[in-house]
Amino acid sequence: MSRLRAALPLILLILAGIALFGSGLLDRLHPEQLVAHQDQLRAEIAAAPWLSRLAYIGLLTLAMSTGIPGTIVVIFAGGFAFGVFEGTLYSSIGVTLGSLILFLASRYAFGTGSRHPPAIVEKLQHGFAHHPVSYTLFLRFVPVLPFGLVTVSLAWLRCPLWLFIGATFLGGTVMLIFETSVGAGLGTVLAHSAKLGPGLLLRHELLWPLCGIALLALLPLLIERLSRRWRRH
Repeated sequence: MSRLRAALPLILLILAGIALFGSGLLDRLHPEQLVAHQDQLRAEIAAAPWLSRLAYIGLLTLAMSTGIPGTIVVIFAGGFAFGVFEGTLYSSIGVTLGSLILFLASRYAFGTGSRHPPAIVEKLQHGFAHHPVSYTLFLRFVPVLPFGLVTVSLAWLRCPLWLFIGATFLGGTVMLIFETSVGAGLGTVLAHSAKLGPGLLLRHELLWPLCGIALLALLPLLIERLSRRWRRH
């Protein structure tokens, strides 16, 4: 009974994520849908600027706290609606708050973490035990694994709260700059084109932020090769 009570917050988050995913709300944030209704969207933001921004932060916080797939669509929508600077700022708040909620719920559910960890946690356990600060920062700055999965894994590893918040905010913001830029670029490109297509990816509004995301994704391989060479010498 006590174990069920400890897992209840995490169970509620999972149920909330299922409800959000099944509601179809994320489908309405697809770039083509945003372009089709951009005049209405701009009018609603102008009529209620603070409420619209709080609603966006709240939606991203909910999406991140549940760990559902598709949160990238929300981040793109933030860039589309608010631009790169504001979109990145609001997304950073939502990502940090949502991740913190998921982290605390997971740590409460896992207790002391004395039980045998899942396979993914075992893979991270060695590096975290030897270099907790640098390893946590690395996991947050480099998109090696899904954001929510890393959050749950760090909760099992009993990552210090201050380290988790700092790494999530800093590392998440680095990635969000590129992701929000893609959303803002989509708004510019789709305003002059009817459909998404491979040719749009060659437009500079999308090409440079996509290259930035690709470089971050390749960073673990580069670091691994450099570390191997360093160990050989």
